Amino acid sequence: MSVEVVHDVERMRMISSAYRKLGKPVHVVPLGAGIHAGHLSMLHAAGRTPGAVVVATVDAPLDTPPQGADVVFVVPRVAGSTRVVPEPGLEPDLTADLTHILRVVNLVSPTGVFVGEKDYELLKALHVACRDLGLAVRVFGVPTVRMPDGVAMSLRNARVSPDARPQATALSAALTAGAHAGVDAARAVLEAAGVEPEYVEVRDGRLMVAANIGGVRLIDNAAIDPEQYPSLAD
Repeated sequence: MSVEVVHDVERMRMISSAYRKLGKPVHVVPLGAGIHAGHLSMLHAAGRTPGAVVVATVDAPLDTPPQGADVVFVVPRVAGSTRVVPEPGLEPDLTADLTHILRVVNLVSPTGVFVGEKDYELLKALHVACRDLGLAVRVFGVPTVRMPDGVAMSLRNARVSPDARPQATALSAALTAGAHAGVDAARAVLEAAGVEPEYVEVRDGRLMVAANIGGVRLIDNAAIDPEQYPSLAD
């Protein structure tokens, strides 16, 4: 079945409304300009939920419409002044991404939106914003897809040079150690690899890390073992 590529906002609204009238929920998977295995996992997760899958991209369509999508919505950028600012977190500024996804939710009126746990603070901020704004949409987190060496699949991680790859691998190794043995264990792994982290912190039941590796700022996170963090298990 061919995938319809939609550039017009009103056309997208009409398609979404038609699906709902047919009793088919609409699920949105927001992506950037490229696609990798992590994005495909979000598509597969959305596809396992009954309904239609809308992939929302920015500015330009993907080279090849991804398998599992019913519609690719090429979201036009706007020069508006409205921004949705989340509560301060570890990441310096999620405003642009959060505002963009909320705009997509408003344009498509989906039942569900699927976001990767790789960007966990964005996922949490989206959940809070949808709750606070009373939006009738459910936010689904999709587990991070990793390469054989443990590095998370992402367009940013792909920019790391081969020489810096061992340090990128140390981020996921630090998360594995820290999730089961505490933050100090994570810091020790990073120190042994010569990585100076921007932060290694626990928030919302996740161990989160950020570091500049070979000139590329990388972020990653993992669920923690509550037994190693007794204050979170109470």
